[in-house]
Amino acid sequence: MIMKPPSGSTTDQAPADPAATDDMLASQPVGYWAGLVHEAVTRRLRDAMARIDVTQPQYWVLNRVAGGPTAPSREEVIAQLTPLAGGQHEIPRVIDQLLHRGWLGIDAGRNLHLTDAGEAARVRLRELATELRAEVHKGVSDEEYVAALKVLRTMIANVEETAPPG
Repeated sequence: MIMKPPSGSTTDQAPADPAATDDMLASQPVGYWAGLVHEAVTRRLRDAMARIDVTQPQYWVLNRVAGGPTAPSREEVIAQLTPLAGGQHEIPRVIDQLLHRGWLGIDAGRNLHLTDAGEAARVRLRELATELRAEVHKGVSDEEYVAALKVLRTMIANVEETAPPG
């Protein structure tokens, strides 16, 4: 059955259907499909990282510590990454794991820095993430990818603009 909106109106919302044909995609819920992409990509990345005994949050911390103009404090890293994590205790635990592993150190000013081993791990994880990105993006041009992200940003802005205060 082909679902077409009445002439001159907005496309009707159809129930999520993983078997939806191309002509039905305009009526599919974006949250459903965005959720499937998030789950599939995150699972693939975490599975690949697990094979080398690293977690995605560990990679986040290594990148954050290496990524700023100055060495961040433990508290800064926790504040910046906790919204991405699975609860308020995950990032502090990850920092402790990386300190124990010898991938992070703490300087006299109580700021975190990567050790040589930590930098080597970050570089290897970056290579792995780049390989996985190529796998995920297979058959998708940079132009299509940019267009998809622009659409998602517009949808986020639309929802945030219409959200009730508070």
